[in-house]
Amino acid sequence: MSAEALRHLRRADPVLGRLIRRLGPCGLRPERGRSPYAALLRAVAHQQLNGRAAEAIFARFLALHPGRGFPEPAVVLAYEGAHLSACGLSAAKIAAIRAISEAALAGIVPTRRAAARLSDEALIERLTALRGIGRWTVEMLLIFTLGRPDVLPVDDFGVREGYRLLHGLDAQPKPRQLAEIGAAWAPYRSTAAWYLWERANEEKRFKAPPP
Repeated sequence: MSAEALRHLRRADPVLGRLIRRLGPCGLRPERGRSPYAALLRAVAHQQLNGRAAEAIFARFLALHPGRGFPEPAVVLAYEGAHLSACGLSAAKIAAIRAISEAALAGIVPTRRAAARLSDEALIERLTALRGIGRWTVEMLLIFTLGRPDVLPVDDFGVREGYRLLHGLDAQPKPRQLAEIGAAWAPYRSTAAWYLWERANEEKRFKAPPP
């Protein structure tokens, strides 16, 4: 992230600025080699699971197409349901994966090049119409795959918890309240979100029992 983003955030929010100075440079590094289609399939596999279990399931899914890169939509649609179930995917997730694959073939899930021509809100509106895809999932795609600089996922627990800890509040801000607060961070709200996630993760590491 640019030095200008950090300067802007320090000016706009002195409390956030102190966190930025303490944590140092932003470590947000989007996966620019990943397509929106691949990112959405990965997101569906990870829904409602911890990271290790989700990665094991996704690895089994990728193993259905060994040595040939990420499976194209037509390949995924040709998989037998039993094969997908054997990977550990639920019926709902299989339905969502198939819907995403069909949408990718139809051009509804855009390529990276096509996505570059669409605004954040246009992508959110388009992709949340797909089965199993909510606003938060698309916001993660915007930040971590497409590298969009001005996304604030106000429904995210970690972002809200980071803000609560940063300001010593008894309760997390409501999503609408955080959206109003975060307006001052534009056009670098993705960077602000990263620092709030880091503050929440810092607290979890502090409270974790020793190994």
